[in-house]
Amino acid sequence: MSRRKMLAAGSAALLLPGAARTGPLLRGVRIEPDREERVRVPGGTIYVRINGDLSSPRPPIVFLHGGPGSAHWYFLNATTLAGERAVILYDQLDSGRSDHPGKPVNWTLPRFVAELDAIAQALHVPRWHVLGSSWGATVALEYAARRPRELASLILQSPLIATEIWLRDARRLKAKMPAAARRLLDLCDTPGAAPQEQCDAATDAFYYRHVHRADPAPAIAAYRDSLPRSFSADIYNHMWGRAEFTATGTLKDYDGRGLLRRIDGARTLFVAGEHDEAVPSTIAAFARAAKGAQFREIADAAHTIMNDNPEGYLAILRPWLAEHDRFVST
Repeated sequence: MSRRKMLAAGSAALLLPGAARTGPLLRGVRIEPDREERVRVPGGTIYVRINGDLSSPRPPIVFLHGGPGSAHWYFLNATTLAGERAVILYDQLDSGRSDHPGKPVNWTLPRFVAELDAIAQALHVPRWHVLGSSWGATVALEYAARRPRELASLILQSPLIATEIWLRDARRLKAKMPAAARRLLDLCDTPGAAPQEQCDAATDAFYYRHVHRADPAPAIAAYRDSLPRSFSADIYNHMWGRAEFTATGTLKDYDGRGLLRRIDGARTLFVAGEHDEAVPSTIAAFARAAKGAQFREIADAAHTIMNDNPEGYLAILRPWLAEHDRFVST
């Protein structure tokens, strides 16, 4: 953890009393991959790791991380599924262990969607379940709207569907924070209006409420810290902005609500955490707009559900995946 992060975390605790707990490390988690690949995509090569048997009769599941600019590390608890089906984790271009050309020309939604096609082709995957989290769910939604033959099912976890709606909910959540944190967050929207250390602390106070309710287990934290980049601020700032409740980047006008009518709702699951910044009632409404889709809320979790409450999440994922392993679209 950097000195800035340490200072911010300490100040955040003053703004929001109560230390974060440590999240669980599930039994059977595979911290190290069984197999690693470098996959050529438009703009460079990306890092892909596999746990489990890709030749299994059960379709694999691929996880798309959020950000933009995060990395695959917070899905490690999902590798406990690898005894049942292959689990594919990967870093989007300019994130994690993938190439980092640092060219904004690559930071477009269609190019990120193309990464999924490249992975499926490189790994010879005929069918798979696709789970996208946050911004990763935006990529997954765009992919699924094409109704690819490879798609066994779609899981949209805490999805960014429309920036307008995301910011509306963020304003409502921010209004419920302690007054000192609210004042700082408002000040920090203007560069230089408040010391950066205080802005970081106020932002982290919001994050500990609605992004991550638990710090990662030590083994997961060590894995995260071993990555060349666990978070790429350049992509995040370019595509989104300063923080979750301030959109000034290329996604500031994004609206994927029209795609909800194009996906196959019968094999689509929407998920949100109880304390999620992707507000559960909002995500449930998106599910209703995708005819036939289902919605599930995960208790005791914020935005990083697989870190906050992986047991509760997998209790929903396992039967969902089994039910849709042999689904044939009509």
